Amino acid sequence: MLDRITLFRTTKRIVFGIGAVEKIGAEIQLLKGKKVLIVTDPGIRKAGLLEALTGPLQSAGIPFALFDEVEPDPRIEVVELCAEKARAEGVDCLIGYGGGSSLDIAKVAAVRLTNSGAIESLFGIDLIGSPGLPVILIPTTAGTGSEVTPIAILSDTREKLKKGIVSPYLFPETALLDPRLTVGLPPAVTALTGMDALIHAIEAYTSVNAFDLTDHLAYRAVELISANLRTAYARGEDLEARSKMLEGSLLAGIAFANAGVTAVHAFAYPIGGEFHVAHGLANSVMLPAVMRFNLLGNLAKFADMAQALGVEVEGLSDKEAALEGLEAVEDLLGDLQIPRRLRDLDIPREAIPALAEGVMKVTRLLANNPRRLTLEDARRIYEEAW
Repeated sequence: MLDRITLFRTTKRIVFGIGAVEKIGAEIQLLKGKKVLIVTDPGIRKAGLLEALTGPLQSAGIPFALFDEVEPDPRIEVVELCAEKARAEGVDCLIGYGGGSSLDIAKVAAVRLTNSGAIESLFGIDLIGSPGLPVILIPTTAGTGSEVTPIAILSDTREKLKKGIVSPYLFPETALLDPRLTVGLPPAVTALTGMDALIHAIEAYTSVNAFDLTDHLAYRAVELISANLRTAYARGEDLEARSKMLEGSLLAGIAFANAGVTAVHAFAYPIGGEFHVAHGLANSVMLPAVMRFNLLGNLAKFADMAQALGVEVEGLSDKEAALEGLEAVEDLLGDLQIPRRLRDLDIPREAIPALAEGVMKVTRLLANNPRRLTLEDARRIYEEAW
C-alpha cells in the first residue's frame, strides 16, 4: 500500500552479547544513576542468578536495593508494592531483572513514581502523561521481548482478565541481553518462553499492521527460534542455541511492538486471568486452533511463515504450505512435551462461554487479527482447543 504511513519505535539502546551483564555499571553511569532498585522474583535468587547482577554493581560502586516480590502474571497490587519500595529507598533508576513479569513491573513502577492517579486509569493506549524514572531491563528468559516493547501486562483480579498498558514511556532506556543468563533455565520454562517468543513472531508477521521492516524482523525471529528451540530445550548448556534463542526473542519483541500481536494472545488472556495458567502455556495451547482459523485471512503470509519454520514449500500451493506450517508448529509442541488441550490444564468445558466473552473484550489485539472474529467463532475455537 503506497499511501500507507508507518511508525517504527524501539528501545534506545540495546546491548547484546555473552558477558553483557558485566557492563551494567557503565550503563547506569550513562544514565547518571546514583542508586538503583533491582526488580525481580524469588526464583532468581534461588537459581543463583542474582549475584551475576549484584557483583558488577558492587564492583562499579553503585548502591542498590532489592524488590524480589514479583509473581507470575503479576497483579496490579505488585506495582504499588514495588513503587513504595523505590520511594522508601530513594532510588533514581530501576533494573528489571528476570522474566517478562519482572520487566513489566519495573516499567510500570517507574512511571507510577512520576504520574498521579490510579493504575487502572493507565490501561489502554497512550494514557501515561509523563516519563518515568530511567529503566534498564535484563531478561533471563528468551521469551517475552518486554525489553523492547512499550507494553506491560497486569492481572486485574476483579475482572479476572489480563490488561495491557501501552505507551512509549514504557520503553526502557537500555535493554541488556546476556545469553549466559538463560543457560540455567529448566527445560519446561525454556519450552514455554521459547514458544511465547515464536508466537510473537508468527503473530507480528501475520498482523494486519505488519509492514516490510517488521516482516524482516519477524521472519528472521521465526527462523532462529524454530531452528534452535529444540536444542535449547534438550541441551540447555548449549550457549550457541541459547544465544540464537535470545536473539530471536529480541527480534520478535521489536516486531510485535510495532505490528502488534493477534488473536492467540487474545485467547490466552482470559485463560490466564481466570485459571492462572502461565502466559506461554496458554498461548501454546491456543496456537494451533487460532492459527487454523486465521489461515484463510492471509494464506500467502502463512505460506511464507511455513518456509521460515523449516517446511519445504516448493511445489505447494499457498494453502498446502500454510497447512504444512501448522503441522510443523504442532510437531514442535509435541517435541517440547507441552500440553495440547485446555482439558489438560483442568479447564472445564462449561467455562468456554465465559472465556469466549472475555476474548471479545480484548479489542486492542483482535483489531490486529488477519481474520475477523465473532463471539461464535471464539466459542468454536475454544471448543477445538478443549
